[in-house]
Amino acid sequence: MSGNRLPLAVALALLAAPTLSACGTSAASDAKAVTVYSADGLKGENGDGWYDRVFEDFEKQTGIKVKYVEGGSGEMVQRAVRERSNPQADVLVTLPPFIQQAAAKGLLQKYRPAGADRVDGAGKAPDSTWTSVVDNYFGFVYNKKELKQPPKTWQELLGSRYKNKLQYSTPGVAGDGTAVLVKAVHDFGGKERALAYLKKLQANNVGPSASTGKLAPKVDKGELLVANGDVQMNHAQSKTMPNLGIWFPAGPDGKPTTFALPYAAGLVTKAPHSANGKKLLDFMLAREQQREVSAIGGGFAARGDVEATDANAVALARLMDGVEVFEPDWNDIEKNLGAYVEDWKSATGS
Repeated sequence: MSGNRLPLAVALALLAAPTLSACGTSAASDAKAVTVYSADGLKGENGDGWYDRVFEDFEKQTGIKVKYVEGGSGEMVQRAVRERSNPQADVLVTLPPFIQQAAAKGLLQKYRPAGADRVDGAGKAPDSTWTSVVDNYFGFVYNKKELKQPPKTWQELLGSRYKNKLQYSTPGVAGDGTAVLVKAVHDFGGKERALAYLKKLQANNVGPSASTGKLAPKVDKGELLVANGDVQMNHAQSKTMPNLGIWFPAGPDGKPTTFALPYAAGLVTKAPHSANGKKLLDFMLAREQQREVSAIGGGFAARGDVEATDANAVALARLMDGVEVFEPDWNDIEKNLGAYVEDWKSATGS
């Protein structure tokens, strides 16, 4: 499930990226289209993800073609910032704190999708600029073939066995990468202790990665033993990656922890197809599509009135059993994200 930190190289790469088009036309020229900028994780590797089903059904029922652009949460926000004077996206989907960042930058207009009243208060903005469409939790993955059991604590990851066999996506660029920093600060009881640990961990870290979704295949193949991720994305990937296991590192107190990391969606300010964007947001939060979140997407429904009982839902409940869930102060993190990332860069030399 993926993230939001933007170094110069990524910025240059994005500037060089081709403009959105379909059959030679711009996004704004097609009235029967809707463009989605999204963090990775909800679209399947083989066309079998939640987005794949939702977009296909939406197109069949409305005749509106979904144009999809994927990247780290931070990448998508930065792209929307650059296009502010001529918006290309209609719907933006990112992980926290990037959805809060997008709202703070004025990139999202107020819209309360149908069904938003069934979403918990923490899963939506008080001013209706964004609403969670898929609930999710931060986590890590490990190679079940190479490791009989996952490391239990952060401390174990400092061992020589993980030298060049460990990687996490970049804080400030990827949502899940930023989540590494958020969890470490919580587990170690403060930013300074967390940064001191991450500085030591850098000796085993392969290096930066703009996308969290690209790490799981490396773990499955054994190129890496451990990487960061999120429960929804990794559970979905495990269907075709048999060596992938999900785990939650424990801090000094020995208790495994995690926190909610939902996919939150908002309507882009001055979206070229605002009406179509509203229709898609309504569709994603509809009861039928929410019931498919676990069965197809391997995630958790955002609507509280949808109780999933499928095999994935049972497996996910079992996975979360005994894991302490804490609630970060996302507003504080959004306001101070730049300083957090700069401090991380200084500590790790990244």
